[in-house]
Order: sequence, then structure tokens, then C-alpha cells
Amino acid sequence: MPSKARMIFVVTHATELEAYGAVGRSAWQDVDWDAHRRWVCVEGRWVNLIDMGEGPAVIFIHGLSGCWQNWLENIPFFARDHRVIAMDLPGFGESEMPVEQISISGYARTVEALCEALEVEGGVIIGNSMGGFIGAELAIRFPARVERLCLVGAAGLSIEKLRTERKRGARHRAENIVFFHVVWIATRSPALAARPRLRQMILKLVAAHPERLPGPLIAELLHGAGKPGFTDALDALCYYPIRDRLGEIACPTFIVWGDKDRLVPVKDAAEFERLIPDSRKVIYSDTAHLPMVERPARFNDDLRAFLEEEPGEVEPAAGRRTFAG
Repeated sequence: MPSKARMIFVVTHATELEAYGAVGRSAWQDVDWDAHRRWVCVEGRWVNLIDMGEGPAVIFIHGLSGCWQNWLENIPFFARDHRVIAMDLPGFGESEMPVEQISISGYARTVEALCEALEVEGGVIIGNSMGGFIGAELAIRFPARVERLCLVGAAGLSIEKLRTERKRGARHRAENIVFFHVVWIATRSPALAARPRLRQMILKLVAAHPERLPGPLIAELLHGAGKPGFTDALDALCYYPIRDRLGEIACPTFIVWGDKDRLVPVKDAAEFERLIPDSRKVIYSDTAHLPMVERPARFNDDLRAFLEEEPGEVEPAAGRRTFAG
């Protein structure tokens, strides 16, 4: 018969897997992050990053208006037995603007240069939104650096429509881009960003239930907003086609999406799965653009299964995740 402690652990873990947001105090709140902070010079500009743990490399790449803190619920979990690297992309967080104009290909080169500087030959790349776009580009241009790829609400496909509209000179009516600009303007002012109602409005775009996310985490997530790289990065997203090259991605690819994603439609998950040869998708119910924040325990569990799958296995299996919480 299992011990009482074991039974409590199983029940608690099952509860966490069903939960929206973290259950109880999160591990990241007890980490001395300054002890893991590093600055790396890339092409004459300083890039801020977190480098934590030992073992095979796992590299997290945030999205537009993001920062390394987007992965707070995930870094300590994987740092138990991996070397985890989470960066502020140039122009975001505390990293300097790059010398050259921001581009998706340029960001891929930055990640490649960071791998070289940190003596990381290859690893697992996990990217959210624009970070997924960058991860896909990295897997295509620098395949030796990417052993496995995880795309979380990745940009790159539906953005084609916006690219076409701009070429035709059509008025820009996309809700997500307008909202991005509202967020950028609002978060330029710390006083505005500190207002609870404005925080909820900002996060409602990326989270299904922002009111259920802990306040300290929300405060950390907003560190990435209102940064100088926003406008150039948004243009880079709209003007860099990748669809026709996705078939060149040769590594196993895990696609994670929320069915309530308002920024990147869930139909893009199926299209990425169709275009990338060795890929499978998982859709999280009642989840929006940040599955790693909204469903941290389930995301960590699924990603670990993907990292640990044996040749010939498909773990976790493709499909839809529904939750009680």
C-alpha cells in the first residue's frame, strides 16, 4: 500500500495539473535570481540572461513585449537536471538594442551567438509567440544548435495576412496589433502599469483568466513591456515569411497552444503540425497565449515528457487537454 505521504503527493500533483496558474507558493519566488544573472556581449551589445542549473541545455525565448521572466514558472523546474538559459532578446527586458535593425533572422543569429559564447553546442529550444518564430528560424538556419523544438503559441503564419494587408496599403484593423500598441504606450509609464484595472486589461489579451494569476507574477511579466525594441520587432514579425521553409525543420517538434489564444489563432497549431515533418500538437482548453504561465504544472509535465521520450515514442501524445480548474 502506498504511504500516506506518497498519496498526498499524487493528489497534490494531480490538482496542480488541473489548475489554472500555480498552486501555492511558486519555486521561482525562493530563487536568488541575481546569482544566476549573466551579461553576454553579442555584436557589440550587452544581452541580459539567466543561466541556471547543470546538464543538457534548455533555452527559453520570449515573445513580443516579453522578457526572461515569462518563464519564471518553468526555469526552476527544468534547472533541477538541465542547464536552463532564458534571455532578454535585444531591445527587450534589460538587454540593449542591437546594432543592426531588429529582424527574425537577426534574432536567430543572436541566439546562435549566445550558444557559441556560452559553449552550448546544442539543446532544446522553447519559444513563445515571436520566440517560437525565432526558434523555428534557428532550427532551419542553424540545425546543429536545435536538438528539439517546442513552439508555444508561435507567431509566423497568421501574420502573413497582416503582411498582405500592409502591402496593399489597407487600413490596419487587426485587434491584436492595435492592442499591442495600447499595451506598449500604457506600460511606458510605471504609474499606469501599476493600476490594477490597466494590468487586467493588458493581460486579458494574453491570458484567459488574468485575475487568477498571482500578483507578484503579473508584476514580473510586465517587465518586458514598453521597451524600445517593440516597433521594430513588430515590423520584423510582419515582413518575414517562413511558411515555405518549415519543412526544413528536421528535429522533433512539440507544439503547444491555448484554445482561447486571441493573438495567434489556434488553427495555426494544426498548420505548423502539417508543415513540420516530425511534429505533434497539444491544445490546452480554457487557456490563451501563455500556456507556460496559465497552466505551468501541465506545461512543465508535458514538456518534460517530450524531452525524455525514447526513439520511436511519441510523448506526450498529440491531442487536447481539458481541465477541471
